[in-house]
This record gives sequence, C-alpha cells and structure tokens, in this order.
Amino acid sequence: MIILILYIAIFIASFALIRIGLRKFMRRNDFTSLKTVTFGDESAVRPDRWASVISVVTVFVLWGAFTGSKWVPVHAPGPFIGETSFTYTLQGPDGATDDATVHARVFEVGRNVDPPEIAPGEGFAKNDSIVVGAWRSELLLMDKNDDVTRKDGARVVAIDGQPVSPGDTVRVADGTVAITSKGSLNFAPAKGMQMEPIWLPPPESVVSRVGEIASQGYQNFTLWEHLYWSLFRVIVGFFFGALVGIPLGYAMGLSDWFRGWFDPIVEFMRPVPPLALIPLVIIWAGIGETGKIILLFLAALWIMTISARAGVSGVAISKVHAAYSLGASKWQLMRYVIMPNSLPEIFTGARVAMGVCWGTVVAAELVAAEKGAGMMIMVASRFQLTDIVIMGIILIGIIGYGIDILMRKAENWLVPWKGRV
Repeated sequence: MIILILYIAIFIASFALIRIGLRKFMRRNDFTSLKTVTFGDESAVRPDRWASVISVVTVFVLWGAFTGSKWVPVHAPGPFIGETSFTYTLQGPDGATDDATVHARVFEVGRNVDPPEIAPGEGFAKNDSIVVGAWRSELLLMDKNDDVTRKDGARVVAIDGQPVSPGDTVRVADGTVAITSKGSLNFAPAKGMQMEPIWLPPPESVVSRVGEIASQGYQNFTLWEHLYWSLFRVIVGFFFGALVGIPLGYAMGLSDWFRGWFDPIVEFMRPVPPLALIPLVIIWAGIGETGKIILLFLAALWIMTISARAGVSGVAISKVHAAYSLGASKWQLMRYVIMPNSLPEIFTGARVAMGVCWGTVVAAELVAAEKGAGMMIMVASRFQLTDIVIMGIILIGIIGYGIDILMRKAENWLVPWKGRV
C-alpha cells in the first residue's frame, strides 16, 4: 500500500514538473502537435519519452528502496538487526511476582550466531537469551530455567509492564511479543518496511543470477537455450495461429455462410483461457513439443480470427462503392480495398496474440518441458529461488516488449496509411 501511494505521488509530481513546469521549453511545433482532434487518430497521441524514462526509473528505485539494494541511494526502514531485550513478569501460584529479562540477538538470515551470555538473576523468574533471524520470530519457553514453571501454576502477567493474557500481542522496544494460548512467549523483531529477499530480492541479486545462469546454466541448459526454446515455441504457435486465423477471419467477414457456420465456434472458444485446454492437449498430443505448439496455436488462433473479421467488417462501404464504380473486379476489390484497410486491425490483433502467447508459454512448458523460460521459472519457484523467478519474468517481458516494438516497426513499414485514410 505504501509503495502504491509513493508511486502515485511520484507520478503526480513528475506530471506537474514535466508537463506543466517545463511546458514552455518542451513545446513541439510539428504537424502532430498542431492536431486538435485526437480521438480515433492514433498518430496524434504519441508516448512522452520523459514519462517513459521516469516511469522505468521510478519502478527501479522503488524496487531497490524497499529491498535494501546497494544500487539506489535511498532506502525504506529495514528490519531490526542487533541486540535488544524485554522484561516479562511471572506470577507464581501464590500470587508473588518476579521480573526476568530476555536478551535477544537479531541477525541476518544465513549467518551463524551464538546466543548472548547472561546471568540468570536471583529471583524465581530467571533471565534468558534467544537468537532470531531478521523477519523471523522465535518461540521462547521462558520457564525452562525458572524455579516456578507453568506446570506449577505460574503464568506471565505483564511484558515490559504492560498487562497481558494468553492470545495478546504487545509492542516492545524493537519488535512485538505474543503470548501463545499455552502461555509461551513468541518474540518477533521489527520487520521495517523492506521486503524479505525470499519474497522480493534486490535488483543486484537478479542481475547476478543472469550472469551465473548464462555461464553455468540451470537444469542442464544455459539461459540462452531456455530463452531460445520459449521463443521458438511462441513464434511457431503464433505463426500457425495466424496462418489459419487470418483466412478464417476473412471468410467470416466476407461470407454470411462462413460467418454463420464458424461464429458459434469462435465465440465459444474465444473466452476459454488456454490454460483450461492443457489437460485436453495432453490427452490429444501427449507431453512432447507438439502439445506445447498446439496450446500456443489455440491461444493465437481465435484472436487472429476475430481481428481479421473485424478488419474486413470495418472497411468503409463508401470505399467499396467507389471501387465498384471504377470497374474493379471482386479480386481487385479484395486486393486493393479490403486487404489494405483490414491490415491495421490484423496487426493490432497480432500484437495482442503475441502477448497472449508469451503469457501462455509458461503454462505450456509445465507440460513435462525440459527446457524453456517457463520451465525455469516453475522449477525455481519450487525451491523458493525468487531471484531466478523474477529474472525469468523480466527476460520474458523484455523479449515480448522487443517483439512488440518490431511488430510496430513492421506495421509502420507495411501499413503506412494507418491513421491517415
């Protein structure tokens, strides 16, 4: 919640500084900047590069600040590490009370630390010591060395002077102490606002994993082999999905018979998530590469079909009438009117389908895959190797974003008339 609030605050501050404060110095005077109508014209709204840079930097800084990264200059308050203590009051069966101090040594997880040596004291409640890792908690059987124990009827009635009973939790100097239902003490040092590495490692840990797996490999394959096989499966599945889906979409957009025949099938399969088809694909095609390709093919097929159908249906009727009035044949109408005007919709669908395929490849590689980015992520998650999981997610996102950029460039080259006619 705090991270979200900070993110929104940075967004508002950046917008105010860049778009309002520096407006005079950044005003464009090109043709696009002079357009007054932007709705329906994609070329009139272009991404602000300053906003993109600040957005990426903001995400990186917040990531580093809340994970204690050495790569960022500011950090959120971290977990307590060091020496601390609290006092509990033990009440005997006769009503007499005595205080004992618990000395706690909080250490970084992964280190070997000995408990502090302390004198037991002279009362029937003896001083004690514990060691506990940061972000962890430790159960203290405080009466294991007391002269009067819980079996004798003794019970803890106060922590640092605060009255307590079983089930209560009280705040002490550097953490909290909970009283269990059986009367034991559970000490949890203050966790601060930083994320534990097992949940979210710092950026440098993720980057170091890239170099390690790129040189040494993971699960018998190098990083590049994992990424190659994921990319290969996505491209092949998308290719066949487009190869079948685009002609089918054209047929549905041009023929009422094809539309009536295939529309129930397409509209039925469109909302079905590809993940739901995994058991059926295993039954049909086994657990080899064919099954993975089929799953990605089905993920792309319906999207490409609908985008091609929408492209054909969206052609302005005035253009069709103009072509016929000039003596165009049906083939010429298809070649020079319908196909050029439907390509923008098809490219939009292709970008969406490629994103869905990348999202599906992780699930596709669950089907007994020996290599692939999805397999790497899933295996790492079983061993709680969060840095490898995040590394795989980031690399999949970077590759997917790179493919989307290439598809945009191809669209600009192949469909230069988009937004202009």
